Order: sequence, then structure tokens, then C-alpha cells
Amino acid sequence: MQIWTGQSYPLGATFDGSGTNFALFSEIADRVELCLLDDDGSERRVEITEVDAYVWHVYLPSVQPGQRYGYRVHGPYDPSVGHRCDPSKLLLDPYAKAIAGMASNHPSLYAYEFEAPQERNSEDSAAHTMHSVVVSPFFDWGNDHPPAHEYHDTVIYEAHIKGLTMLHPDIDESIRGTYVAMGHPAIIEHLQSLGVTAVELMPVHQFVQDGHLVEKGLSNYWGYNTIGFFAPHNEYSYTGDTGQQVQEFKQMVKNLHEADIEVILDVVYNHTAEGNHLGPTLCFRGIDNAAYYRLVEEDKAYYYDTTGTGNSLLMRTPHVLQLIMDSLRYWVTDMHVDGFRFDLASTLARELHEVDRLSAFFDIIQQDPIISQVKLIAEPWDLGEGGYQVGGFPPLWSEWNGSYRDTVRDFHRSEPSVIGQFTSRLAGSSDLYQHTGRTPIASINFVTAHDGFTMRDLVSYDERHNEANGEGGEDGESHNRSWNSGVEGSTDDPEILDLRLRRAKNLMATLLLSQGVPMVLHGDEMGRTQDGNNNTYCQDNELTWVDWDLDARQQEMLRFTREMIALRHEHPIFRRRRFLQGVVRENADSSLPDVEWIGTDGKPMGDEDWDEPENKCLVVFLNGSAIPESTSRGERIIDDSALIMFNASGNPVDFTLPDTEHGRVWTVVLGTGKTIDVGAEVSAQETISRPAHSLLVLMRPAGPGPGEAVDEEAEQPARA
Repeated sequence: MQIWTGQSYPLGATFDGSGTNFALFSEIADRVELCLLDDDGSERRVEITEVDAYVWHVYLPSVQPGQRYGYRVHGPYDPSVGHRCDPSKLLLDPYAKAIAGMASNHPSLYAYEFEAPQERNSEDSAAHTMHSVVVSPFFDWGNDHPPAHEYHDTVIYEAHIKGLTMLHPDIDESIRGTYVAMGHPAIIEHLQSLGVTAVELMPVHQFVQDGHLVEKGLSNYWGYNTIGFFAPHNEYSYTGDTGQQVQEFKQMVKNLHEADIEVILDVVYNHTAEGNHLGPTLCFRGIDNAAYYRLVEEDKAYYYDTTGTGNSLLMRTPHVLQLIMDSLRYWVTDMHVDGFRFDLASTLARELHEVDRLSAFFDIIQQDPIISQVKLIAEPWDLGEGGYQVGGFPPLWSEWNGSYRDTVRDFHRSEPSVIGQFTSRLAGSSDLYQHTGRTPIASINFVTAHDGFTMRDLVSYDERHNEANGEGGEDGESHNRSWNSGVEGSTDDPEILDLRLRRAKNLMATLLLSQGVPMVLHGDEMGRTQDGNNNTYCQDNELTWVDWDLDARQQEMLRFTREMIALRHEHPIFRRRRFLQGVVRENADSSLPDVEWIGTDGKPMGDEDWDEPENKCLVVFLNGSAIPESTSRGERIIDDSALIMFNASGNPVDFTLPDTEHGRVWTVVLGTGKTIDVGAEVSAQETISRPAHSLLVLMRPAGPGPGEAVDEEAEQPARA
């Protein structure tokens, strides 16, 4: 075999059409061996002799795509000072573009003896660990390009590759649960008919199956246990794991883009699958432990953990920052994804112990010409001190709005003294985001997500029912802000089932009528249940997979959700670029404010209405003639005006429409509850009765205010 010196950049294994360059960073290493592995497990070791700026590199002209490889790093093993090099452990390349196999829970993966943790375990791990794979960078993207969705027009759909596709009747069983299935016409048709503009995929970076779960017959279903930040997870591949997963992922993205659907990845850069000081040695730990991980200053044998998973990456070192930025750029430039949602993002912002808005991570994101132009979404909390940072991220970022979730849940389960917070969340949460110069797109609104109850379970259970997880039902969140509508769990009572459907519709409608960016959890549009389990991280089975066999109520929920999303797309008043201010806008075609909060008597709410703890009813007036915005082409936006009636109480309530200045005649466009038909017209100051736990949307065409003349010669303003 010919061995050339190669280059120190780029890191990882890079096939150039002829041979492959290998480059690995390790500051602590004394020696590094590149190990080439055959299918029968035989191994050939190549001593790497070239080192530049702590990057070990070699070029092998004969190595082609599909080649399995790993590294053995020789260096100090002294956990007390943070060093854990161990050449008996075959290590993954941190920059591996594909990873073959799955790590077992074999003792050889651990650098210590289980029975005597102070004693070294030098058993070779090659036969029991995962292998890096050389991949071909070539793919026919054709005319692929990112869908041109402006952020405020976005509707996100949080989805799991396997969970969404595993039971779909129109997808062949052999490809279900794979990237091929996610890009299948049946899935794309559903997404298009629903009206979503982006899928946010739960982790697809290569992750590890936790040994303690496998021993219990469970698995890591969610995937928040990353080991390969460049590699698509191999268990979602249909054709193989020696590079085929890369081609399948790219084809999936290409198919979704052709359907005008963006792809956002849920990424886990805050920690790795190697866990705490008792975890396996798979990659970073054996390459340069102290350079990759945050260690406890007083005793560097232990890891500083703000994630609850055993370790946290050391975000203030150049090579960790480079790893993350190189990974992000790779997924944008090579894999064509359109954005990222960062798991436990507060950990990424920690310089020492506190969360710092001006940390190095934010600095490099801000100045990067590629990453700064895609959608960046933070989960703005972690488990460390001061980790809850909703509203605390820089202007470039959007955030999962946990305050939105909690307030909307409370309002629709009739909690007292919520109405003030509810109006803030409905209007885009300017109290959280405006002070940093951000706009409503900073708020990713959600009522449910993968972590917690589904929307159907939110209205069907008071308590979590997690016994299937094998932890005595004590895992998961105990305070869910849910209400079972009268009976815990399953029931045949049609009145309770109708109430649950109505309440789920109310939650979905509120989500899609709120300013900001809505995120729908997959299956919520079809009334998916997890039987009250609110922590299904380990349930890779029918409990979590979307069941496409729908009963009548589920079909009705699907119809309603489609119409709600269509209504949002049709009317800019529900997705404004700027925050509502509750004032008369300058140069607006109206003498009314852009938004008004109105009581059930048809008059603007007074202090007594806001201060009344038991006030659970509200009318929102959105003025379509007071949008001080233009389209990206400079066309002025004028839209229909809307009235939204909320009755979150447990009793029927009479609502009086506001005076003629707000509109003479209103048309019902969508609602929950059966007291009034869609298409019916209601006049100003007319009183209508609305049932308990109901919502009604009325609209009127844009037009001049009372007493204003209509200029028939004037050019009509363009509709966005």
C-alpha cells in the first residue's frame, strides 16, 4: 500500500475521486494509528507520522468509498488530570461522514473493569464497536434549491423518521422507518395536503443505543445520544450502512425540496453518547478527553454536566467550536438542509458556568456567511444553574417558547388569572423578544412536542402513565398542565369524546392563529395517542408510531387542522412580520388599532376584565387594514379583518359583537362547537351564544372605515 503524507485540512476522511486523505486532531496523543478494517474483521494499521498543529494526517491513494476505518490513539491515561488515551479501544473519527454497525454494551468498550473500576481493562474493542466509513461526496442534486419560504410564513412539523412512516399503509413494509420512506410520495402528499412548509426531523445524527435500555428490551427511540455529528443515523437506512445512508438522506431532502418543503434538523451538540466517567470509550474520550469535554476543575476524573446525560462539550476550545461549525456547514452545503433546532442550547452558550449571550459560539454563528442565513432555533434551557433562558438568545435566533406552551395549556383547561399572559402569547410574546430587537419569528409556538403528552393525551389524561418505560412510572414530567375532560384515559362516553375533540381543536386553532411560527407535532393533526405516556424516549413500537387508521373523530381533527393551516396561509394578519402594538398605526387605512382585546359585551376590556381571576372569555379583533408592512417585492399588505372568540370556561357564554366601526357584517369561517354554521353572517352588536370550551373565527373583507369615501379610481392594493 502506498502511503503519502497528505494534508491537515479538511479534518476527517476525504475522498477526492482517486484516494482518501485522513486527518485527526489530538493534542495529547503520542502516536496515532489509522486502522483499515475488512468485512471479516481483519485490521491493517497504518502509522501516521505527519503532524501539523496537532492534526495527524495521511493520504492513501488506494482507499475508496465504503472502506471501514478507525483510530487507535496512544498517549497518557491518567483520569485524575483528564487524560484517557487507550490504544486498545478502536475509536470513531469525529468527522466520519458515515458510521457502520452499532456499539454493544460489551465490557471491551470500557477502559475499566466493571467489578473493579480502578483497574484498567485493556481488552480490544474493535469487534464490538462502530466503524467509521469513507464515503463518496458525489450526488446528482439536479436543480435542487432551498424552498423560498419567508420565516413568518413557516409552519413547522416536528417528525420522527421512523415514527411517522412505520405504519403507513401506502408504503411498502420493507422501506418503512427509513429515509426512503420519509421521502416517499405518500408522506409528501400528506405534508402538502396538511399545508406545512418545513419538517423538523428529530435527531438523525448517528446516535448510540443505550446499553441499559437494550438490556430491558427497549431502545433509544428519540435519538438524543449523538456520537457522529456528520453521519446520518445508519438504522434509518434501507440499503446499507457503509455510505448508503448518505445517498438516501440526500435523496430524501431532494424529494422534500421538490415538494417545496424545508428540512430542519434537531441537533444535539451539547453532549455525546460517551456519558460520564463510567461511560464507554467510543471516540472523543480516547482521542483527547480534556480538549473535547468540560471537566470538573477540582477533580478532572469527572465531567461537568448541565445536560443530565453525563457530559457536556467544552464550548470554549477552538477545536470543539470548529467541529460544530464544520458539522453545521456540512449539513447545509453538502446535505442541503435548511436549518437547525439546537437541543439544550443553553449548554452551548456556557463559557464557564453561566449562560452568556455573547459567548464564542454565538459570535462564530453570527459571522458565518452560511450558517447565519439558515433557520436557527434554540431549545433555550438546560439543567444547569441559570439554564432557563427563554427570551435570552441573540437576535439571529428563534426559540422554542416554553411560556407559550404553558400559558395556552392553562388557558384551555380553565385555569384562573391566565388571560393577561394568554393575550401576550397570542400576540407573539413581545414581552420576551422585543427588547432584543427581535420580531414575532423569534417565538416558535408549540403546545405539544415529542417530549410530553400528545395533543389528544393532553385532553385525555390528568396524570402520566409511563409504566411501560420500566421506571415505576416515575420518569417524565409530573406537572403537565393537562385535563382529562372528565374521565382518565380511554372511554366510550360520546359526550366526553366530543369534548376532547373540541378542546384539541381549540388548542390547534390557537396555535395556528397566534403570531410567531407554529410547530405541530406529528400525528396531532390526526388525534394520535401514546396512552398517556409523556416520556416515550425508549418506546420504538406501536405506542409511538403514527397510526394512519383513523376513526371518524380523528378524520374530523385532520380536516379541521388542514383548514386552520390554510386559513393561516391565506391571511397575513395571523403571521405578521412585526409585533402588534394595540395602537392606531400611522398611514394605515383605518382609525382603529392593529389589535383590540374585547370583552363579551362587545366593548374593549377594562381593568376590571383583566383583573378578574375567573375571566376565561375573550374576543380578539385583528385589524387587516392596519398592517404597516409590505411584501418583499414592496407591495403593501392589506388583509381581511378578523374576530376570534374564545370561551375557555365550562359554561355557555353570550358574546356581543363590537360596534359597526369594527365591521358591519362578519362571516363565520371556522369554529368549534355547533351553535353556528360556517358561512353564517353575524351583524355588528348582535349577541350569539357560544358553548363551553369553544372557539369561533369570523372575518370581514378589508375596506374603508365608517364615513370614509371609496376611491373607485385608486389602484387596489396588492394582497400578500
